[in-house]
Amino acid sequence: MAKKEKVKIIPLGGLEQIGMNITAFQFNDDIIVVDCGMSFPENGMLGIDCVIPDVSFLKENKDKIKGFVITHGHEDHIGALPYVLKDINVPIYATKLTMAIIESKLEEHELLDVVKRKVIKFGQSIHLGEFRVEFIKTNHSIADAAALAIHTPVGVIVHTGDFKIDYTPLFGDAINLTRFSELGKKGVLALMCDSTNVLRPGFTPSERKVADTIKQIFMDHSKSRIIIATFASNVDRVQQIINTAYEFKRKVVIEGRSMANVIKIAADLGYIKMPENTLIETEEMGNYTDDQLVLITTGSQGESMAALSRMAASTHKRVHIKPGDTIVFSSSPIPGNEKAVTKVINELYEKGAEVIFQDTHVSGHACEEEIKLMYSLIKPKYAVPVHGEYRHLLAQCKLAQRLGVPSENIFLLQSGDVLELSEDSGKIAGTVPVDTVLVDGLGVGDVGNIVLRDRQYLAENGIIIVVLTLEKGSNQLLAGPDIVTRGFVYVRESENLIEDAKYVIEGALDKVLTDPKVDWSTIKDTVRDSLGDYIWSEIKRKPMILPIVMEVE
Repeated sequence: MAKKEKVKIIPLGGLEQIGMNITAFQFNDDIIVVDCGMSFPENGMLGIDCVIPDVSFLKENKDKIKGFVITHGHEDHIGALPYVLKDINVPIYATKLTMAIIESKLEEHELLDVVKRKVIKFGQSIHLGEFRVEFIKTNHSIADAAALAIHTPVGVIVHTGDFKIDYTPLFGDAINLTRFSELGKKGVLALMCDSTNVLRPGFTPSERKVADTIKQIFMDHSKSRIIIATFASNVDRVQQIINTAYEFKRKVVIEGRSMANVIKIAADLGYIKMPENTLIETEEMGNYTDDQLVLITTGSQGESMAALSRMAASTHKRVHIKPGDTIVFSSSPIPGNEKAVTKVINELYEKGAEVIFQDTHVSGHACEEEIKLMYSLIKPKYAVPVHGEYRHLLAQCKLAQRLGVPSENIFLLQSGDVLELSEDSGKIAGTVPVDTVLVDGLGVGDVGNIVLRDRQYLAENGIIIVVLTLEKGSNQLLAGPDIVTRGFVYVRESENLIEDAKYVIEGALDKVLTDPKVDWSTIKDTVRDSLGDYIWSEIKRKPMILPIVMEVE
């Protein structure tokens, strides 16, 4: 094999943040794409439902793309698929549970019949052009998570996906460390390793540790109704809760659309075992006493529309929090969600509930010692940290160096970088365009920075609409100015301000309307300037001012 041959690694998202993971691998005219995730909107993204990656590079090269290879079924790895597949319809390869969750999304977007899909078993390989992709069993906070060994003509690239090393998983086998070791002995070109928990020393505890905590909560609160909030996708956690409920002879109620969907999919595939007569509908809760009930619900991240948040805010139609309830948060707040979670916790306390949020969760990501073990087994020539904010990626770069990877072989990439690797060299050889695409309702990408800026301005300052009616030809003022405000001041308490504002506008218009040929743009600018100056001088605010000029004969 010629040493000149190079494989390109092109992250299109997932670096600088936790979320929106998507990476392209290119060799000659063949491209495969690993994961295709979304991220949640930031605080300033008003009205935005989710954020997906800009895939302009993939659209320009869609004839070269052999398929999407998916590591696991979390939203930050599959959430953008329905949007991207509308433009780039190529096959999807994933494990059983991951594919079932993807299929439920495709069905919702009416893509199920048009997208090819293939379920892959652990240990199985698929040939996609010049690539051979092998699925390796790992552990994570969702079943069927896989690492990928991407075999290229240049060498093997190992992508861990999101992983932890759990020797006693609740469902299925432990991580296949033997296979990672075998690959390491043969020689691995590059390791792309999960960085999320690299700053945490030690090992991530086993999921079974949470089972003991949950059992203790049931023992300590035998007279209470227990409500447990967790991630919908954490199938193992849901199974633990169901098992414990069955042991303590409690009925289980599922609340939250996403929770119900994932549990149905997992149960149909055998990933959740539901003891007979354990699950009941919300409407049947009245037939049981509090000590006979457990609710499993969404909302552990304080999401405003999730079931637990609506219970806390007293807007849930069927479940009302009452004194004596025990609420368990079986998750950790995602960075940025702390305020929302704290708000929900306070609302629950105000209703007299007891809230438990300590020792009820273990992470699905590897801590420092597990990442060290992965490097020690794989012994990569190049290190390419993935899945994390800048501080996480940087920390893993330093860790890789301590473990013997030469500094010139460690690459701290940004989304859009094109990393070229050969047997004897590696370098960042340019960039491709990357951005974020905002999804608002059915609109994908039609809300950009200018619209967001207007929404933020409206949210912070409100709007004043000034309506004028002019006579055609003479520009004589026939009606108005009428003033309508939203989000600016409470009109009934500010009548004097509004009346004075009308006089200010009239005075300014008197000067410009004397010219019958004056254009509408000058009239609107005059209204904006005069009213804006007056409002600022009176109350030091800068609302958006929208003049509407009508003309009648």
